Amino acid sequence: MDSILAWFRQLQFDGVLETLLLVAASLLCITVHETCHGLAAWWQGDPTAKNAGRLSLNPLRHVDWLGLLMMALVRFGWAKPVPVDMRNFRRPKAGMALTALAGPVSNVLLAWLALMGFHLLLLAQFLHPGSRLVAYSLIFVQYVAIISAGLAVFNLLPVPPLDGSKVLFACLPSRAYGRLMRYERYGALLLMALLLLGILDRPLIVLRSWLLDALQVVSVWPLELAVRLMNL
Repeated sequence: MDSILAWFRQLQFDGVLETLLLVAASLLCITVHETCHGLAAWWQGDPTAKNAGRLSLNPLRHVDWLGLLMMALVRFGWAKPVPVDMRNFRRPKAGMALTALAGPVSNVLLAWLALMGFHLLLLAQFLHPGSRLVAYSLIFVQYVAIISAGLAVFNLLPVPPLDGSKVLFACLPSRAYGRLMRYERYGALLLMALLLLGILDRPLIVLRSWLLDALQVVSVWPLELAVRLMNL
């Protein structure tokens, strides 16, 4: 028993907690992304995702465990695709493109909100130095910003079955669109090969950094404006 207690005391709880925060941030980003796909389809007249229970903030309804592991390890990953029946859209190709865009756009907005939260937490840290709650909250919002931005740029790649391919295909003639959609499964194999070979690593990291830099600029000015108004 003494040896067990000694081992228990030596556990690095900070490291364990940071891992839990990373997983929680990944689940949040995935859930927002997939739920917004389903909402966009539902608003356009397709109830498929709603009927499948995918209009939910329960992450277990959306998570793909391999995709979650990839997201935790390299900050790029995926979730279970939301079912969509484009025949329910008034304009099928346009409806599919808008549904596809809803996921990455929601992640851009989530990353922006996380960065705003980061600046507010920095102020809280200044007012309450040494607060572990504030410190861990800072870590969490940083993870959310990085993962959400990564999820946005990754899914905008024009490679099937990612969202960017559906937006690109919507610009094509109907005959070509149908033909390409039939080969979507092979795009998934290509995408997996590119990820395993590390070919996409550098471009994705650069694109994510550019997006975060841009969001950093637009996340500061609302807070600066609020401070100025408070000082008037």
